[in-house]
Amino acid sequence: MRDWMTRRSVLKAGLTAAASPALPWAQTGSENKSAPTRKGRIRQSVSRWCYEKIPLDDLCAYAAQIGLKGVDLLQPEDYEVPRRYGLICTMGYAGGGKIEEALNTTANHDAIETGFRKNIPLAAKAGVPNVITFSGNRRAMTDEEGARNTVAGLNRVKKIAEDHGVTICLELLNSKVDHADYMADHTAWGVRVMQEVNSPRVKVLYDIYHMQIMEGDLIATISQNIEWIGHFHTGGVPARHELNGTQEVQWDGVMRGIAATGFRGYVAHEFVPTGDPLVSLRQAVDLCDV
Repeated sequence: MRDWMTRRSVLKAGLTAAASPALPWAQTGSENKSAPTRKGRIRQSVSRWCYEKIPLDDLCAYAAQIGLKGVDLLQPEDYEVPRRYGLICTMGYAGGGKIEEALNTTANHDAIETGFRKNIPLAAKAGVPNVITFSGNRRAMTDEEGARNTVAGLNRVKKIAEDHGVTICLELLNSKVDHADYMADHTAWGVRVMQEVNSPRVKVLYDIYHMQIMEGDLIATISQNIEWIGHFHTGGVPARHELNGTQEVQWDGVMRGIAATGFRGYVAHEFVPTGDPLVSLRQAVDLCDV
């Protein structure tokens, strides 16, 4: 999912221009002071992998300019970069496994625990509120067995997260279009795991794009399960492109539904732009500022 940029030539021209070192918004070493006043009901950020050809400092500077709160999905070596611009890394990689190989297989638990023991303290030091993990693929395993294994794995690491004030977020992904055989492909499965682990520092990462493909009924599902949701991702359906009138999700309505729950975490934009990437990002932020 994170390497689509290299396979989408449609982005090359826009990204090359956007990555120019002469970016007018790049204010290295200081927070951009021209950020618009946002309503603040939805705290928005942007996923790094969607803008890989733009230098991270430039992306952070632009994110600050348009009123974002942070940048999602950074490696530990980059956790501190957003702070130069008054932002944070809103979701970090921390050794939580791979999409295909993670918590539903007990053989992966040692490595995931090792990664979290090393990187969650770094996340806490950098003010990173969340780190990501995955279920892994089924590989003929039953959902029941996979849930038991995932609960066991999360129980091993939840105290690390609790002790450092960082939330481990298990991402829900679709198995219909993008990630065939992925186990955590329905909200009910993820919520069941969260309920059994029962930690304030272990939550679901509810990816709206993926769950629209698998389930729909977004606002009701989010409202009913908000206590188990720690983070959101966006992405236009179909094809994970811009949040606009070509997509089937009414994004401002979904954002109002999230805001109505009192959710105070982050909503990170994780869509692949088809036009000017920074214009697309600004338009998404404006749309979701409800």
